[in-house]
Amino acid sequence: MRSAYRIMWLFVFFDLPTLSREQRRKHTRFRNDLEKLGFARVQLSVYICHFASEDATLSVQRKIQAALPPHGHVRMLLVTDRQFGKMLVVQCREKVPVEQPPPQVLLF
Repeated sequence: MRSAYRIMWLFVFFDLPTLSREQRRKHTRFRNDLEKLGFARVQLSVYICHFASEDATLSVQRKIQAALPPHGHVRMLLVTDRQFGKMLVVQCREKVPVEQPPPQVLLF
């Protein structure tokens, strides 16, 4: 049984300079790296990913830190599945449902 307190969502908030062509290229590479790690974009520079536990996020956090371009700024925030489910999402003045975690695959 999944516990709403054990399952974690990792938020990644970032600001990267995009003034030069090379900076824009590094910005794109960083976003692509996040997507390869399983993150989904929820706002312009805000990405989220679902994890089975806090321990499962540690190696991913190190990979994100290593992928960050020079002069970039990133914040990572862990919240429980229960906290995530309490998030209020408003789009065009209408309340919309919060994202659902991906289905778990059972291997026998």
